[in-house]
Order: sequence, then structure tokens, then C-alpha cells
Amino acid sequence: MNKFQELIEIMKKLRKDCPWDKEQTLDSLKPYLLEESYELIDAIDKKDYNELKSELGDLLLQVVFQSEIMEEEKRFNIDDVIEKLNEKLIRRHPHVFKDVEVENSDEVLKNWEEIKKTEKEHLDRVSVLDGIPNSLPPLIRATKLQKKVKKIGFEFEKIDDVIEKIDEEVLEFKEAIKNKDIKNLEEELGDIIFTLVNISRFLKIDITNALIKTNRKFEERFRFVEKNLDLKNSTLEEMDKMWEEAKKKI
Repeated sequence: MNKFQELIEIMKKLRKDCPWDKEQTLDSLKPYLLEESYELIDAIDKKDYNELKSELGDLLLQVVFQSEIMEEEKRFNIDDVIEKLNEKLIRRHPHVFKDVEVENSDEVLKNWEEIKKTEKEHLDRVSVLDGIPNSLPPLIRATKLQKKVKKIGFEFEKIDDVIEKIDEEVLEFKEAIKNKDIKNLEEELGDIIFTLVNISRFLKIDITNALIKTNRKFEERFRFVEKNLDLKNSTLEEMDKMWEEAKKKI
């Protein structure tokens, strides 16, 4: 707690004496919040625990920074944030802090969602889809949308149905290309991606992580090609041949 209090005091001093820190607002800090979150995820993926320690600190800074701004506006402070979190954790874990019994993590999640519905900030929600932030990255938001409607039974019965759906969407996409229907191409491509999200969710694969790994694999393979060829003076055929070599090694 002494270290945490020291952090609070450092933040207060920065807001008072540092020209850059004094200028920041909730809106101006949004890009940094996103950036720090992605850097944290990158450290987790790399299993770089020293970097992880640093990135967790950077993310904590954003919480403290925004809380300090809110305290200056006399809205709330970091203690209020922590108190709110403590109350929420206790309330949403009755199987730990009360006498509610659960058999598995599925029941924990079910209780969690039911408890959320009774909380003040969720009482004005009308649609099943309310509460999903528009600012979420599209793949994550697509997953959230699908998970929400699954809870009320709006879901494919089996994976074969989802595979059939992707075939249908690809066919519609090809048809749009054939007909040079430029207006609908974007929509049809979006339908394909949305269905791929459905497949990944059905198979319990995180589609964002899957794409991150594919991006990393592509980068490593292309760097191999880059290292072994003079790209400016190489033909596509030569690059393809080296790419196949890269696939064998990476």
C-alpha cells in the first residue's frame, strides 16, 4: 500500500508540475489506454515476464491518471474506484463470499450475468445486445454479439451448420465479384468474416489470437524471404519458391 500511495502522490505532482501531464484529459488519454493494453497482450504472448511487469505498470498508470483527473473535477477518486471494484467482486461471487453453491465455471458465468442484470448501471438495458461497446475492435465485438444472442438460444445447433453457412457466404461473395457488384462486395466480405468468428467461437478458438499468430507467422516467413533474396531484383516466381522454403523452416 505504501508503494501504491507513492504512485498516487507522484501522479498528483505530475499533474501539478509537468506541462504535458497537466494538459491531458480523458479523451486525450484514450489512445494511450489502447496502446498500453495491446503492448500488455504482446508481452503475454511473448511470455516476456519482465516486460509484462513493466506493461502492467503502464496500464495501472492509466487507471491512476484518469482517476486523478476525475478527483480534480470532484467526481470521484481512486479510492472510490477500488471500493466500487471490491463491492462488485464480492457481489458477483456469491459462491465465494456467500453460501451459493456452483458445480462448475459455466454456472459461475451464468450467475455473473444474472447478477449484472440487477445492478443499477444495467437496469436501463432493453435489448439483449445492450452494453456492448461500439469502440471494441470489430473481431472482439462480433464475438460479443454472438455470445449475447447465444444466451437466448439464437445459435447454430452444430459446427456443420456453421461450415455450411461459410460456404453460402463465400458463394455470395464470388457471385458479387462475377457480377461486378462493387456495392455489395464489402457487405459480403463482412458476412464471411462474421461467420468465421462464429466458427472460431464454436470451436472455442479465440479468433483474435489466431490472427495474431498468423500475422506473426507471416512476418517471420517474409523476413526469411527478405533475408535470403534481393527482393528488388527478384521475380515473383523466385519469391514464391523462397516462401515455400520458409514454410518448411518456420
